[in-house]
This record gives sequence, structure tokens and C-alpha cells, in this order.
Amino acid sequence: MARYTGPSCRLCRREGEKLFLKGKRCFTEKCAIERRAYPPGEHGTGRRRRRQSEYAVQLREKQKVKRIYGLAERQFRSLFRRASRIPGVTGENLLVALESRLDNIVYRLGFAPSRKAARQLIRHRHVRVEGNTVDVPSFSVIPGQEIAMTPAAGEMPVVKEAVEDKKNRDQLSWLGVDYENLTGRMLERPARADIPLAVQEQLIVELYSK
Repeated sequence: MARYTGPSCRLCRREGEKLFLKGKRCFTEKCAIERRAYPPGEHGTGRRRRRQSEYAVQLREKQKVKRIYGLAERQFRSLFRRASRIPGVTGENLLVALESRLDNIVYRLGFAPSRKAARQLIRHRHVRVEGNTVDVPSFSVIPGQEIAMTPAAGEMPVVKEAVEDKKNRDQLSWLGVDYENLTGRMLERPARADIPLAVQEQLIVELYSK
């Protein structure tokens, strides 16, 4: 399945909530959910919605998480299979695996305004892990590893704006960051309570268990 390249705001409207796919814009009145809080393709909000089946609810939850992290179905299913083989709660293992991706870590640290922008920075070789350039967005970061932006990335307006915006927001407890040197670390693997994501991961487990 090809990666989605259409309007990001359309995905938020389809899920009926903010997925924070466009960085700072999502916090302003320009957010599509603020202006048109109904699914794309519908002209007006008066249409009666069908009652969703159990399968439909589970599917929507999976689609929402996939879209938040920007993964294709094959990538997501592969990650789920690996999470199911790890001891513990499968749903929580899945979210920890998603949060441990390099593109997500770069975004969470505040070096990019969105995960999509973080992937672009990584592919353009602007991110180093333990001093080594890594150009694979799905690279799994482990606790203790240092993530650093290259000097060239530090001069980019998109990075500078993202850092300034992140300085005004709370940092996650399982991440450490040095904005002066544009470096950060995963201090520990996050627990479910430490992941700011309003999703019901158990629905995804139930969907894939059918």
C-alpha cells in the first residue's frame, strides 16, 4: 500500500479529532477540526450517521493510530506482530514500539514540528544516533542513546521554529533534551501512562486477533 500523500487535515476530519499532523497549525484556529468538524465529503452536518459495528469501531481505532504515526498497513501489522511476541500487554507494547521510532523521538524532543517533518529530516541525513548518521525513520531507539541534529539542521528555519515552540510546552518525563546543542536522549522506555495518546489500543489488539 502506498503512503498517503493527500491533505493531512482530511485525515483529522475523517477521524473526527485532532491527530496533530501539521505541527503548530493544529493549535490555532486554522485547524480543520475547528473550522469543519465533520467528515470530508459531507456537505453539511445534518446527516444522520449510521451506528457503527464492533468491527468498524476497532478499524477506526487502528486507522487513527496508523495515521498519527504515519505508517502504512504492512509496517503497522509487522510492528504489531513483534509487539505480540514480547512479554507483557500487547497493546502497550505496540504503543511503546511506536514511540521508540526515531522519527517519533525527533518529533517528541521538539526538533521537528511533526512526525512527517521528522521523517524528512532523517531521510536527508540530518539526524545522528550515538554520533552515527541514521537515515531510517523506523530505527528503534533504546534508552540511553543520544539523538543529535547536525549543525546544518540547526540552521534550518523549520527546526528553529519547532524548538522555540517546544520550549513553551512541557517535555515528556522519559525524554531528556538539550536545546542549546540540539541533542536529546530516551531516558527510559515509557509506560502507558507516560504516552500522551488518547487511543484505546486494546481495540487494535482485538481487531488483529480476529
